[in-house]
Amino acid sequence: MKIISYNVNGIRAAIRKGFLDWLVAVSPDVVCLQEIKANEEQLDLSLFEKAGYKYNYWYSAQKKGYSGVAILSKTKPDAVVFGTGIEYMDFEGRNIRADFGEVSIMSMYLPSGTNIERLEHKLMYMADFRQYVDGLKKTNPNLIVLGDYNICHEARDIHNPVGLKNVSGFLPVEREWIGDFIDSGFVDSFREFNSEPDNYTWWSYRANARNNNKGWRLDYAMVASTLKERLLRSVILSEAKHSDHCPILIELDS
Repeated sequence: MKIISYNVNGIRAAIRKGFLDWLVAVSPDVVCLQEIKANEEQLDLSLFEKAGYKYNYWYSAQKKGYSGVAILSKTKPDAVVFGTGIEYMDFEGRNIRADFGEVSIMSMYLPSGTNIERLEHKLMYMADFRQYVDGLKKTNPNLIVLGDYNICHEARDIHNPVGLKNVSGFLPVEREWIGDFIDSGFVDSFREFNSEPDNYTWWSYRANARNNNKGWRLDYAMVASTLKERLLRSVILSEAKHSDHCPILIELDS
Protein backbone atom coordinates (compact mmCIF):
# COMPACT_ATOMS: atom_id res chain seq x y z
CA MET A 1 0.00 0.00 0.00
CA LYS A 2 1.61 3.21 -1.22
CA ILE A 3 0.42 6.47 0.36
CA ILE A 4 1.44 10.03 -0.53
CA SER A 5 0.84 13.24 1.39
CA TYR A 6 1.27 16.60 -0.32
CA ASN A 7 0.55 20.19 0.66
CA VAL A 8 -0.16 21.44 -2.85
CA ASN A 9 -0.59 25.12 -1.94
CA GLY A 10 -3.62 25.32 -4.22
CA ILE A 11 -4.73 22.24 -6.17
CA ARG A 12 -5.63 24.22 -9.29
CA ALA A 13 -2.20 25.89 -9.37
CA ALA A 14 -0.52 22.49 -8.84
CA ILE A 15 -2.46 21.00 -11.76
CA ARG A 16 -1.23 23.80 -14.01
CA LYS A 17 2.31 22.86 -12.96
CA GLY A 18 1.91 19.23 -14.03
CA PHE A 19 0.70 17.65 -10.80
CA LEU A 20 -1.62 15.12 -12.45
CA ASP A 21 1.01 13.79 -14.87
CA TRP A 22 3.36 13.40 -11.92
CA LEU A 23 0.68 11.60 -9.93
CA VAL A 24 0.08 9.10 -12.72
CA ALA A 25 3.81 8.39 -12.90
CA VAL A 26 4.20 7.83 -9.14
CA SER A 27 0.86 5.96 -8.90
CA PRO A 28 0.18 5.81 -5.15
CA ASP A 29 -2.86 3.92 -3.90
CA VAL A 30 -4.00 6.77 -1.64
CA VAL A 31 -3.22 10.49 -1.80
CA CYS A 32 -3.66 12.93 1.08
CA LEU A 33 -3.74 16.58 0.06
CA GLN A 34 -3.56 19.71 2.17
CA GLU A 35 -4.15 23.38 1.41
CA ILE A 36 -6.28 22.61 -1.62
CA LYS A 37 -7.66 26.19 -1.64
CA ALA A 38 -10.70 25.18 -3.68
CA ASN A 39 -14.23 23.90 -3.36
CA GLU A 40 -15.23 20.66 -5.06
CA GLU A 41 -17.51 22.46 -7.52
CA GLN A 42 -14.53 24.50 -8.74
CA LEU A 43 -12.70 21.34 -9.87
CA ASP A 44 -13.03 19.11 -12.91
CA LEU A 45 -13.27 15.80 -11.06
CA SER A 46 -12.98 13.83 -14.29
CA LEU A 47 -9.29 14.79 -14.38
CA PHE A 48 -8.70 12.88 -11.17
CA GLU A 49 -10.74 9.92 -12.39
CA LYS A 50 -8.68 9.80 -15.60
CA ALA A 51 -5.55 9.78 -13.45
CA GLY A 52 -6.85 6.63 -11.73
CA TYR A 53 -8.53 8.14 -8.68
CA LYS A 54 -12.18 7.31 -9.12
CA TYR A 55 -12.79 7.94 -5.44
CA ASN A 56 -11.95 11.47 -4.37
CA TYR A 57 -13.18 13.28 -1.30
CA TRP A 58 -12.84 17.02 -0.71
CA TYR A 59 -13.24 18.90 2.54
CA SER A 60 -12.93 22.63 1.98
CA ALA A 61 -12.78 25.56 4.36
CA GLN A 62 -15.83 27.79 4.67
CA LYS A 63 -13.61 30.66 3.56
CA LYS A 64 -13.08 30.37 -0.19
CA GLY A 65 -9.55 29.94 -1.48
CA TYR A 66 -8.22 28.96 1.93
CA SER A 67 -6.96 25.79 3.61
CA GLY A 68 -8.88 22.58 2.85
CA VAL A 69 -7.90 18.91 2.66
CA ALA A 70 -8.69 15.95 0.43
CA ILE A 71 -8.17 12.22 0.01
CA LEU A 72 -7.91 10.53 -3.40
CA SER A 73 -8.02 6.76 -3.71
CA LYS A 74 -7.88 4.08 -6.38
CA THR A 75 -10.16 1.84 -4.31
CA LYS A 76 -13.30 2.73 -2.42
CA PRO A 77 -12.77 3.31 1.31
CA ASP A 78 -14.96 1.49 3.79
CA ALA A 79 -15.79 4.84 5.39
CA VAL A 80 -14.92 8.52 5.02
CA VAL A 81 -15.16 11.00 7.90
CA PHE A 82 -15.18 14.72 7.14
CA GLY A 83 -13.78 16.82 9.96
CA THR A 84 -13.39 16.12 13.65
CA GLY A 85 -16.68 17.41 15.00
CA ILE A 86 -14.79 20.33 16.59
CA GLU A 87 -16.42 23.37 15.02
CA TYR A 88 -13.51 25.79 14.70
CA MET A 89 -11.31 23.09 13.16
CA ASP A 90 -13.97 22.02 10.72
CA PHE A 91 -14.72 25.62 9.72
CA GLU A 92 -11.21 25.73 8.24
CA GLY A 93 -11.39 22.28 6.61
CA ARG A 94 -8.34 20.75 8.25
CA ASN A 95 -9.11 17.05 8.71
CA ILE A 96 -10.47 14.23 6.59
CA ARG A 97 -10.15 10.48 7.24
CA ALA A 98 -10.68 7.38 5.11
CA ASP A 99 -10.75 3.83 6.47
CA PHE A 100 -9.41 0.92 4.43
CA GLY A 101 -9.97 -2.34 6.24
CA GLU A 102 -8.21 -2.09 9.58
CA VAL A 103 -6.12 0.95 8.57
CA SER A 104 -7.34 4.53 9.03
CA ILE A 105 -5.67 7.25 6.96
CA MET A 106 -6.07 10.91 7.89
CA SER A 107 -5.08 13.98 5.89
CA MET A 108 -4.41 16.80 8.36
CA TYR A 109 -3.39 20.43 7.93
CA LEU A 110 -2.32 21.99 11.21
CA PRO A 111 -2.52 25.81 11.36
CA SER A 112 0.55 28.01 11.12
CA GLY A 113 1.32 30.56 13.82
CA THR A 114 2.10 33.55 11.64
CA ASN A 115 1.15 36.10 14.33
CA ILE A 116 0.21 36.11 18.03
CA GLU A 117 -3.49 35.56 17.34
CA ARG A 118 -2.86 32.66 14.96
CA LEU A 119 -0.24 31.16 17.28
CA GLU A 120 -2.83 31.06 20.06
CA HIS A 121 -5.23 29.43 17.60
CA LYS A 122 -2.56 26.90 16.61
CA LEU A 123 -1.80 25.98 20.21
CA MET A 124 -5.51 25.49 20.91
CA TYR A 125 -5.81 23.30 17.82
CA MET A 126 -2.79 21.24 18.89
CA ALA A 127 -4.27 20.57 22.33
CA ASP A 128 -7.75 19.72 21.02
CA PHE A 129 -6.40 17.61 18.16
CA ARG A 130 -4.29 15.53 20.53
CA GLN A 131 -7.36 14.87 22.68
CA TYR A 132 -9.38 13.97 19.57
CA VAL A 133 -6.73 11.52 18.35
CA ASP A 134 -6.39 9.93 21.78
CA GLY A 135 -10.11 9.15 21.62
CA LEU A 136 -10.00 8.04 17.99
CA LYS A 137 -7.24 5.50 18.66
CA LYS A 138 -9.59 3.58 20.95
CA THR A 139 -11.75 2.63 17.96
CA ASN A 140 -9.16 3.02 15.18
CA PRO A 141 -5.82 1.85 16.62
CA ASN A 142 -4.14 1.47 13.22
CA LEU A 143 -4.17 5.18 12.50
CA ILE A 144 -1.88 7.08 10.13
CA VAL A 145 -1.94 10.87 10.37
CA LEU A 146 -0.31 12.38 7.30
CA GLY A 147 0.01 16.01 6.46
CA ASP A 148 1.48 19.41 7.11
CA TYR A 149 2.08 19.73 10.86
CA ASN A 150 3.69 23.18 10.48
CA ILE A 151 6.27 22.14 13.10
CA CYS A 152 9.90 21.07 12.88
CA HIS A 153 10.50 18.48 15.57
CA GLU A 154 14.28 18.56 16.01
CA ALA A 155 17.26 20.75 15.10
CA ARG A 156 18.09 18.44 12.19
CA ASP A 157 14.64 19.20 10.72
CA ILE A 158 15.35 22.90 10.06
CA HIS A 159 18.17 24.63 8.22
CA ASN A 160 18.96 27.25 10.88
CA PRO A 161 17.93 25.94 14.30
CA VAL A 162 19.72 28.65 16.27
CA GLY A 163 18.52 31.61 14.24
CA LEU A 164 14.92 30.33 14.02
CA LYS A 165 14.47 29.14 17.61
CA ASN A 166 11.95 31.90 18.36
CA VAL A 167 9.93 31.52 15.15
CA SER A 168 6.61 29.68 15.07
CA GLY A 169 7.16 26.25 13.64
CA PHE A 170 10.22 25.71 15.82
CA LEU A 171 9.13 27.08 19.18
CA PRO A 172 9.86 24.91 22.23
CA VAL A 173 6.15 24.49 22.98
CA GLU A 174 5.51 23.25 19.43
CA ARG A 175 8.49 20.91 19.42
CA GLU A 176 7.44 19.49 22.80
CA TRP A 177 3.91 18.90 21.51
CA ILE A 178 5.01 16.94 18.45
CA GLY A 179 7.43 14.91 20.56
CA ASP A 180 4.63 14.07 22.98
CA PHE A 181 2.36 13.22 20.05
CA ILE A 182 4.91 10.68 18.79
CA ASP A 183 5.39 9.27 22.28
CA SER A 184 1.64 8.77 22.62
CA GLY A 185 1.80 5.82 20.23
CA PHE A 186 3.16 6.91 16.84
CA VAL A 187 6.38 6.64 14.91
CA ASP A 188 7.77 9.43 12.75
CA SER A 189 8.02 7.12 9.75
CA PHE A 190 10.71 9.10 7.91
CA ARG A 191 13.04 8.87 10.90
CA GLU A 192 12.62 5.09 10.97
CA PHE A 193 14.64 5.01 7.75
CA ASN A 194 16.68 8.20 7.64
CA SER A 195 18.44 9.94 10.53
CA GLU A 196 20.32 12.51 8.44
CA PRO A 197 19.85 16.30 8.60
CA ASP A 198 19.09 18.53 5.59
CA ASN A 199 15.96 16.61 4.60
CA TYR A 200 13.18 19.15 4.21
CA THR A 201 9.63 19.36 2.84
CA TRP A 202 9.06 23.13 2.66
CA TRP A 203 11.11 26.05 1.38
CA SER A 204 10.31 29.73 1.31
CA TYR A 205 9.82 31.24 -2.12
CA ARG A 206 12.30 33.94 -1.03
CA ALA A 207 16.08 34.14 -1.40
CA ASN A 208 16.36 31.08 -3.66
CA ALA A 209 15.75 28.95 -0.56
CA ARG A 210 14.87 25.74 -2.37
CA ASN A 211 17.90 25.73 -4.64
CA ASN A 212 20.07 26.37 -1.58
CA ASN A 213 18.13 23.78 0.46
CA LYS A 214 17.33 26.26 3.21
CA GLY A 215 14.24 24.39 4.28
CA TRP A 216 12.02 23.04 7.03
CA ARG A 217 10.64 19.51 7.52
CA LEU A 218 7.01 20.32 8.22
CA ASP A 219 5.27 17.33 6.61
CA TYR A 220 5.03 13.99 8.40
CA ALA A 221 3.52 10.54 8.10
CA MET A 222 2.89 9.64 11.72
CA VAL A 223 2.16 5.93 11.79
CA ALA A 224 0.57 4.15 14.74
CA SER A 225 3.09 1.99 16.58
CA THR A 226 0.82 -0.98 15.86
CA LEU A 227 1.76 -0.65 12.18
CA LYS A 228 5.50 -0.13 12.67
CA GLU A 229 6.47 -3.63 11.57
CA ARG A 230 4.51 -3.18 8.34
CA LEU A 231 6.42 -0.05 7.28
CA LEU A 232 8.48 -0.77 4.19
CA ARG A 233 9.59 2.70 3.16
CA SER A 234 9.22 6.37 4.02
CA VAL A 235 10.79 9.02 1.81
CA ILE A 236 10.67 12.70 0.92
CA LEU A 237 10.05 13.30 -2.79
CA SER A 238 11.91 16.57 -3.08
CA GLU A 239 12.13 16.41 -6.89
CA ALA A 240 8.40 17.18 -7.17
CA LYS A 241 7.98 20.93 -7.60
CA HIS A 242 4.29 21.78 -7.88
CA SER A 243 4.22 23.72 -4.59
CA ASP A 244 6.42 25.36 -1.96
CA HIS A 245 6.13 21.99 -0.20
CA CYS A 246 7.16 18.64 -1.65
CA PRO A 247 5.32 15.34 -1.14
CA ILE A 248 6.19 12.56 1.24
CA LEU A 249 5.58 8.87 0.57
CA ILE A 250 5.20 5.77 2.73
CA GLU A 251 4.73 2.13 1.80
CA LEU A 252 3.04 -0.41 4.04
CA ASP A 253 2.98 -4.16 3.73
CA SER A 254 -0.72 -4.76 3.18
